[in-house]
Amino acid sequence: MRYRTLGRTGIDVSTYCLGTMMFGAVGNPDHEQSARIIHAAMDAGVNFIDTADMYSAGESEVIVGKALRASGRRDEAVLATKVHFQMGEGLNRSGNSRRWITQAVEASLRRLDTDWIDLYQVHRPDHTTDIEETLGVLGDLVRAGKIRAFGSSTFPAEEIADAQHVAERRGLQRFRTEQPPYSLLARGVETSVLPTALRHGMGVLTWSPLASGFLSGRYRSGRAVDLTSGRARLNPARFDPSIPENVTKLEAADRLAELAADIGRTLPELAVAFPLAHPAVTSVIVGPRTAEQWEALRKGSSVVLDDSALDRIDEIVPPGTNLYQPDGAWKSPALTDTRLRRRPREERPAA
Repeated sequence: MRYRTLGRTGIDVSTYCLGTMMFGAVGNPDHEQSARIIHAAMDAGVNFIDTADMYSAGESEVIVGKALRASGRRDEAVLATKVHFQMGEGLNRSGNSRRWITQAVEASLRRLDTDWIDLYQVHRPDHTTDIEETLGVLGDLVRAGKIRAFGSSTFPAEEIADAQHVAERRGLQRFRTEQPPYSLLARGVETSVLPTALRHGMGVLTWSPLASGFLSGRYRSGRAVDLTSGRARLNPARFDPSIPENVTKLEAADRLAELAADIGRTLPELAVAFPLAHPAVTSVIVGPRTAEQWEALRKGSSVVLDDSALDRIDEIVPPGTNLYQPDGAWKSPALTDTRLRRRPREERPAA
C-alpha cells in the first residue's frame, strides 16, 4: 500500500480509501461480513475509511464503528464521514445549515462510537445556506475537537473556489479536501474541479472508480444484463443495454479491458489505478460489497500506469470527457430548481 499526505492537513492516508456505501441494507446487510472486510483492508495497509450518515440511513456508520471498536484500531484509522442528505422525516433534517450540522455530527459520532471524526465532509452544495454559515459551524466543530478537518464532496469548481475565497475574506477555516466522482468513463472533473483543488492545496479522494460497476468486468457488449441484482438493481437505467448512453459505455469498457489485458492487469485494477495518476488525487475510494470484491481490488494497489498506457486511455476516452452523468443521485439546483433559472413574473421587464 502507498501513502500520500491529504492536502495540507498533515495527515498521511493510504492511496486506497475503503468506501462503505455498500455496507448495510442497501448492499451487504451482514454486519460481521462487512466488519471482516474493514479488518482485511486495514491488515493490507488501508488506514483511510469513508462513510456517510445517509448510507443505509446510518447503518453503514454503525458497522464501521463496531468494526473499529472490535479491532481496537480506531487510532490507526483516518475516519471520514459526510453530512447533507435527508435523515429521517420532517423539516430541517438535511442541508448545510448550522442548525442541522450541529445535530448531524452528534448523531454520526454516536453511530461511529468515537469521540472525533478525522474528516467531516459536506456531501453536496446547499444553495439555501450561505457558505459562510457552513464554514463557520465546521470551524467551530474543529475548535471543539469533534472533527479534525473538513471538506466538500461533489462541489462544482466555482463553488469550491467561492468557498475558499469566503474563508479567506472572513477569516474562517476552509475546506481542506474535495471528493469528486472520477473514473475512466467520467473524466469531466479534469477540466476544472481537479485543477481548482490542486491550486488551493486541497486533498482529493475520488469516488466511483469502477463507474458504478461498469468497469468491474461484469458488464460487456453482447452479454445479457441482469437488472435485478447488484448495482443494476439499485439503478436499472444506468445498466439497461437498450439505452444509447450505456452502449457507449460498454464499447469503451471493452476497449479498456483489452488495454488492461495488454499490460497484464484486470479491468478493475486499471480502473482504480487511473485516478491515482492525476497529480491532484490523494486517494481513490474503493467500495467492495463482498470479501471477494475486496481481494480482487487489493491486488492492484501497487499498480502505476506509465505514459503509454495513459496515452491509450486518452484515445479511448478523451481528457475531460464524461461518457455518462457520474452523479445520478444529485444534480445542481441551478438546473433542477425552476426558481433559480426563471425570473419572477413581477420582475420581468416589460416588452
